[in-house]
Amino acid sequence: MYNLIIYLYQLGVAVYSLFNEKVRKMWRGERDAFRLLREKVDPMAQYVWFHAASLGEFEQGRPLMEQLRRDHPEYKILLTFFSPSGYEVRKNYAGADIICYLPLDTITNARRFLRTIRPVKAYFIKYEFWYNYLHILKHRGVPTYSVSSIFRPDQVFFKWYGRQYGRVLKCFTHFFVQNEVSKQLLAKLHITDVTVVGDTRFDRVLQIKEQAKQLPIVEAFLEDREGPESPKVFVAGSSWPPDEDIFIRYFREHPDWKLIIAPHVIDEAHLQQIEQKLEGRKVIRYTEAEKSLPSSLSSCQVLIINCFGLLSSIYHYGSVTYIGGGFGVSIHNTLEAAVWGVPVIFGPNNQKFQEAQGLKACGGGLEINSYEDFCRVMDSFADPQRLSAAGEAAGRYVQGLAGATQKILSATLTQK
Repeated sequence: MYNLIIYLYQLGVAVYSLFNEKVRKMWRGERDAFRLLREKVDPMAQYVWFHAASLGEFEQGRPLMEQLRRDHPEYKILLTFFSPSGYEVRKNYAGADIICYLPLDTITNARRFLRTIRPVKAYFIKYEFWYNYLHILKHRGVPTYSVSSIFRPDQVFFKWYGRQYGRVLKCFTHFFVQNEVSKQLLAKLHITDVTVVGDTRFDRVLQIKEQAKQLPIVEAFLEDREGPESPKVFVAGSSWPPDEDIFIRYFREHPDWKLIIAPHVIDEAHLQQIEQKLEGRKVIRYTEAEKSLPSSLSSCQVLIINCFGLLSSIYHYGSVTYIGGGFGVSIHNTLEAAVWGVPVIFGPNNQKFQEAQGLKACGGGLEINSYEDFCRVMDSFADPQRLSAAGEAAGRYVQGLAGATQKILSATLTQK
């Protein structure tokens, strides 16, 4: 049944690729993967294979790849992606020797792929359970690990109709899971090679913090924030229109705050929409300031970040941060903000994110469901002690859960 579904999926992707650019990139990339492997694989090398579905999983696997490369240069690294949103962004990542799409999980593809690579170890990041690849890895005796994985009772493996597919989990040599609930769920399937180590993303955000950029434009915008009467700084990251409707309304009535907005979508229509909502406040876009760095930049009240690659460093300048997406599909990355020791606010759609629940529990993260909630939270931060305590709680939470990378590599590199 699984293989029939895969072949039907393959047919569907082939047809849909005629009409969708993202799907077309994936279809071409998968078909081109074997050519790329033939050209680049060194038959004398020992490859460690990392597979990430997309960009988020890549960020979870990145600390593992970089520490492995640093401590064990005898290995070469193969990195594969399923989604164009991961591959297209990281296809030139310097931390891997070969980067390509993962060919679709047919028996033929899986056999051909593994004959070409002959990996000595394989790491699957978080949510990747490809039936044929995993069974052939097990048959070949290749140590295979699921890292930063997290399981919930509503997943197919734990339903009566998913038990047969759930056998794929027994192909892993060991699971390095994020929490105790995941360990208990796997135990119900009689899987006991499980260690709770946490999430490698905590290590990753600490790396990002160490590598943060100084941003002269942001510093010029905030030039007048020194001193007891200086304005506090609100940073909104990956915001969407429903988020902006809430926090912009508040800041129209609170000119004592400076506002930095890094919207998730930076097309011209969205930028103009934000500027219209900010009518009456002095606004400048980052790229406009970049061209001339006007001397009056510090007199602006709002800075809109209309480019990519800066957000993780910008959080450093915030007094309070807001993570967008919680009034839509789901919130974005809260840890990149929390690592700086500042409070993190987000919308209600956060239940599937363990880090959001942890931040709420420790007092460093605050959920809002409405404009009135947002007002109550922001008004409470008029108390400097309240603001400081929430920020310190967020920072401690991230620091306290770091270390998964070292635990995983220490355990897996001793196994042959």
